[in-house]
Amino acid sequence: MTKKKIDNLKNSLELPVIMAPMFLISNPQMVIKACEGGIVGSFPALNARTKEVLEEWMIQITTALDELKKNNPNKNIAPWAVNFISHRTNKRYVEDLELVKKYQPPIVITSLGDPSPVVKVVHEYGGTVLSDVINMKFAKKAIEKGTDGLILVSNGAGGHAGILNPISFIHEVRELWDGLIILAGGISKGQDILAAEVLGADFVYMGSRFIASEESMAADAYKDMVINSTIEDVLYTDAFSGIKGNYLIPSIVRAGLDPCNLEEKKEINFSSVNNPQAKAWKDIWGAGQGVGDVKKVESVSKIIKELRCSYNEAKAAIAHAKEPLLSGN
Repeated sequence: MTKKKIDNLKNSLELPVIMAPMFLISNPQMVIKACEGGIVGSFPALNARTKEVLEEWMIQITTALDELKKNNPNKNIAPWAVNFISHRTNKRYVEDLELVKKYQPPIVITSLGDPSPVVKVVHEYGGTVLSDVINMKFAKKAIEKGTDGLILVSNGAGGHAGILNPISFIHEVRELWDGLIILAGGISKGQDILAAEVLGADFVYMGSRFIASEESMAADAYKDMVINSTIEDVLYTDAFSGIKGNYLIPSIVRAGLDPCNLEEKKEINFSSVNNPQAKAWKDIWGAGQGVGDVKKVESVSKIIKELRCSYNEAKAAIAHAKEPLLSGN
């Protein structure tokens, strides 16, 4: 991805933020409100339970954003994104990729597999591909396969996440990659966004901060649990999908399981868990280590406004402190 294309993407946003796609949480309403607020809105393709519903969602999003652009010519309406599972267990791989080709989302986020077939389709219509990576091995593979940007899913990210320190991770990636970098992992405030930029990230990935939004599809009990949870309520385990991820301990207990005695999963499977009465995302709820910053249910628009204010305040504080810091005082 060229520097010009990166700059164009940055200039299309009010904040360098991508609302992360969240399974069984993100929906078209969240995407539209995010884009209207000046951040990238995204959703997992599999949140639409059939390919017909996915097509309806894509039509709804593109129509709404076209209307917003028409009625607000001087306002930054951010691009939207869809998350595509590239893993072989995705039974809708072919059908969903055909819809990507048809409706041409500006950004496609690939997860858990080879992004190259998606890259081929998306680059044909001029779109951008971002790839989730949790370590250097997968980062190098994604670069080799032609991705435009790397989403560094670091320690503390909600849902499926890695274990690498975000500071060390971004430094090592920058040694071999001058393209687009999006940093994920416990980011929940405007100050965090600025800190990520200082480290060398172009954008941040933010999911848990939006779970308790008014527009979210999360159950009310899930939203309440996020509001009442802290960093100590987050457990990192592969017991539910076969892939390591961060989950809320109270939801594990609520499902009748012992968080201290979970059975390791033998294979990747997104639809079941060892206890047949509890399924990942439906009964066992994911969240990142930034849950302690979620205090109440708010609209997506309100959350973005708060992020913009705290981001600008952080920038102003750094600017005010710059001269004394440089002079050694």
